[in-house]
Amino acid sequence: MKKLIYLFIILFISSCGGDGGGSGDGGGDPPPPQPPGAVTLTAPSNGKVCETGTSTSDTKSNVDFSWQASSNTSTYDLQVTNLNSSAVVNKTGLTTINTTVELDKGQPYIWKVISKNTTTTQTGTSTSWKFYLAGPGIKNYAPFPADLKSPSSGSTVSRSSDGKVTFSWEGSDPDQGDELKYTLYVDKTDGKQSPSNELTNITSKTFDVSLDGASTYYWRVKTSDGTNSSFSIIYSFKTD
Repeated sequence: MKKLIYLFIILFISSCGGDGGGSGDGGGDPPPPQPPGAVTLTAPSNGKVCETGTSTSDTKSNVDFSWQASSNTSTYDLQVTNLNSSAVVNKTGLTTINTTVELDKGQPYIWKVISKNTTTTQTGTSTSWKFYLAGPGIKNYAPFPADLKSPSSGSTVSRSSDGKVTFSWEGSDPDQGDELKYTLYVDKTDGKQSPSNELTNITSKTFDVSLDGASTYYWRVKTSDGTNSSFSIIYSFKTD
């Protein structure tokens, strides 16, 4: 009888004790890493006309860049592009929310910050801000080079029923009150051939142009404020 009682107790303990795995988290996979957030830019401010920086020579100045910290971020990459020459300065692996870059005076720039996290390949990208780095004796700044929107570079574009393609861009000027006019360059050679009269001194930021089918075209936009002018980069595209 005692043996039966002992056996019953052992069976009861075994059934209540479970498999010893505990309540735990069930051994599930850890949550995936969260992508880094996009930073908010602070300085130089967007559209600033006369960023002076700290002069280091007759032609160059140190410019201080800063931004707000973003979530889930290990490091930051700063990218500064000269809008006239398209030269790019990259500072990578930054662990602070500010840094200094030496730049050429009297030039327009656009900058952004990319957030990174060591646990994921995903990144966060800020908006892009423009500014002019002051140069000696400049009283009227050239317009910022136009941002080409459509047709995008490398795209294939369908023409309308009457054989036209719509071009669009954005333009801005650091000097308040300047009236901007645009000249649209479109050709099959290099985007630098002289445009027709109808493509010059355009006041709108869109324009329809008749193009041949099955052809490669190059285009850019000249922006003028009546005193100074600037050229955009050149895009190429194909018509179907």
